[in-house]
Amino acid sequence: MEPLAATGDSEPKPPDARPTSLAEIARLFLKLGMVAFGGPPAHIAMMEDEVVSRRHWLTREQFLDFLGATNLIPGPNSTEMAIHVGRSRAGLPGLLVAGSSFILPSAVMVTALAWAYVRFGSLPEVSGVMYGVKPIVMALIVQAVFKLARTAVKSTWLAAVGVLTALATALGVDQMAVLAGGGLVTGIIYWLRFRRRSSSMATFLTGGVALTGAAGSSFAVPFSLTTLFLVFLKIGAILFGGGYVLVALIRSNLVAHLHWISERQLLDAIAMGQVTPGPISTTATFIGFLLGGVRGAAIATIAIFLPAFFFVAISGPLVPRLRQSPLAGAVLDGVNVAALALIAVVTWQLLRAAVVDWTTLVLAALSFFLLLRYRINSVWLMLGGAVVGVGTIWLHRG
Repeated sequence: MEPLAATGDSEPKPPDARPTSLAEIARLFLKLGMVAFGGPPAHIAMMEDEVVSRRHWLTREQFLDFLGATNLIPGPNSTEMAIHVGRSRAGLPGLLVAGSSFILPSAVMVTALAWAYVRFGSLPEVSGVMYGVKPIVMALIVQAVFKLARTAVKSTWLAAVGVLTALATALGVDQMAVLAGGGLVTGIIYWLRFRRRSSSMATFLTGGVALTGAAGSSFAVPFSLTTLFLVFLKIGAILFGGGYVLVALIRSNLVAHLHWISERQLLDAIAMGQVTPGPISTTATFIGFLLGGVRGAAIATIAIFLPAFFFVAISGPLVPRLRQSPLAGAVLDGVNVAALALIAVVTWQLLRAAVVDWTTLVLAALSFFLLLRYRINSVWLMLGGAVVGVGTIWLHRG
């Protein structure tokens, strides 16, 4: 569960029973979409302050219920929180308005950056910015893996599932099979232990299920907007484990299998998603623009966020039952560990493209230390990396 901002010791008032207009919902989430730097924990803390403490749209208990639900379904947590709030205040129209308003500012900014990247990306100064920012991105992902691991790996069983799914990922097993296998294995283990069955059978199933699934094809596939939509729709539908799992899923689909983008372009896209506010999943917007212009950006954005709207719409009434089910919790634990394994393997693969010399190694290591020790806002690190990168290019030119 994501941390919340401190809101003081006083209990919030009961939720405001007056209907909330779509215009008011749009104003709030457009504002949040324009200032929500810092990743999902920061986004959710801002929402808690706005909808619980300031506007009294929800009680803290209701907010926590919705937050728990976002961890049980795939998709970007902070975007799904916005969708939950909109649905609770204005039904299906509120659901659509809240989610779209939170996504729109980031999508527009990322599209503009993608245009500038395509138009000016070959300039030395722009190359310098990306040279300095990429190792910062890798440090952000590595520290996220460390922090997630402390929460996700709750037992020896989960550690074993994590190792097996990491091995499966490294061997080329399809990412959907890895995620599904992790959830299925831990669900079976929980059921067997609950039923007091033999632990040796659980061990056998752990190895067998986690490594099933066929590896994806490795030959290039011609680009089409339809395939672009379907790829990002699939990614949005299996995006468990937070925004950084997106890196693993995009690399598996668009770099390794379809060969539509390079690892360098993937790192550039992640960097653009990091330096803009709002959900990191707008990385898809950047890639969509690279591949298909404005139409590609729009299609990729709609595709990756569409499952979040669907899952929130159908999961709302099921929230109380899902959160109280030990079996559902065990399955979710397995999916989260498998997602963490995906992130770890892909991070190691991408490090080779981001850390290319002593300067980038120092930038990555220093950023990792500052993030863990002082929790410095990633935006400042990105700006610092950009300055160092441009300065390095200028020194080499001189």
